Amino acid sequence: MRPAFLLLLAHWLLGCIAVLSQDVFVYDQQSSTTDWAPYCGGVFSPGTPPGQGQSFTPSLSAVGFIQLKLKDAFPGNSTGAIMQIDLRSDSITGPLLGTSLPVEMADGFTGTADFLFAPEIAVTPEVMYYFEFRVTAGDFWCVDAMEHVYNYPRGTAIVMGRPDPSGDVWFREGIVIPEPSTGAFLLIGLAAIALRRRK
Repeated sequence: MRPAFLLLLAHWLLGCIAVLSQDVFVYDQQSSTTDWAPYCGGVFSPGTPPGQGQSFTPSLSAVGFIQLKLKDAFPGNSTGAIMQIDLRSDSITGPLLGTSLPVEMADGFTGTADFLFAPEIAVTPEVMYYFEFRVTAGDFWCVDAMEHVYNYPRGTAIVMGRPDPSGDVWFREGIVIPEPSTGAFLLIGLAAIALRRRK
């Protein structure tokens, strides 16, 4: 009976750790460290032609997320939006490496959105890649981009399919590392005490 109980306890603990784990975002590249409210550098909707995004040069061997600063272009009309990011190689219209999970934003949203790639996408460090953002449903949405402000040295904004050397999109990219939370460690400690008392 004891081995069966221990096996069940082990499965339960692993499940609790998975539920209680907290993802840690490890930044690889970012165009800026500024923390001001999103600036409306470009307005996009489901009807916007493709070819809008940013080039970047990762130093890690994978991309697990891309963060953008966004805001509703017409808040108060009860319409949100859904956005996704395509990661491409060679150019903004090059081979598609992967698409992020969709991000749904409520009417009036302003802030930073996390676009997650599950699973993360393998890339070659020090090679330029391109991400293209798309509003797939809903309202007009602003993406934070500025000329002569962010000055990201390892890429540039892409507008209507062409590089814009004077501008950059506000972005961060990197990998996501799952990390057990304090609660998970507490559960493990309690289980260890319980097992010791049983002996």
